[in-house]
Amino acid sequence: MKNFRPFPKYGGTKTAAITVVVGAFLLTGCTAANDSPSASSASGAEILAENGLDGLDVRELVETLDAIPLDERTETLTTSITAEAVTLTDQHEHTAEVRLPSNEIYVSVAPYRSQTHDCYYHSPTGCLGELRNADVAVTVTDATTGETIVDEEMRTLDNGFVGIWLPRGIETSISITHDGQTATSKLSSVDDDAQTCLTTMRLA
Repeated sequence: MKNFRPFPKYGGTKTAAITVVVGAFLLTGCTAANDSPSASSASGAEILAENGLDGLDVRELVETLDAIPLDERTETLTTSITAEAVTLTDQHEHTAEVRLPSNEIYVSVAPYRSQTHDCYYHSPTGCLGELRNADVAVTVTDATTGETIVDEEMRTLDNGFVGIWLPRGIETSISITHDGQTATSKLSSVDDDAQTCLTTMRLA
């Protein structure tokens, strides 16, 4: 029997650059395509340290944020993940931006049966899927070559999502199965503004 785990591992670098930029924004829940991060006058390292996230590489940072239990979410920290970076904003609207690996993109997928929501950029501290802590089988295939990229038995996180690291620059097909029901969808990592939050996979 396979062991269940929340995140597939697919290569990737262990370093991340923290970039401080100008402006500010506040995220509430999931984000639409035009809600891309802009942000901050505070020290990015300071925000990470204040939230116990310093010392993590970018993959560890993303996965730690996505795995935060719902009852530990706080209004003092909001987050967003685009194809380019993970952005954290504190209660003062100061923002830290950590670039994603140059060869990978992180996509969060929330399969559902009856309830979903619109989403384009994933917010680990805001998005909520229907199937929380549920066992699922996930398969991701390269649409061009037919190569299987992910073939895992996983468990959705407390926020109802599974997180998947994909190589950049490919078109894929994703299939998720839960309790004998399956959903399939296209999933792209081609563009710099590629979708990182997939909430349209209805199990049937």
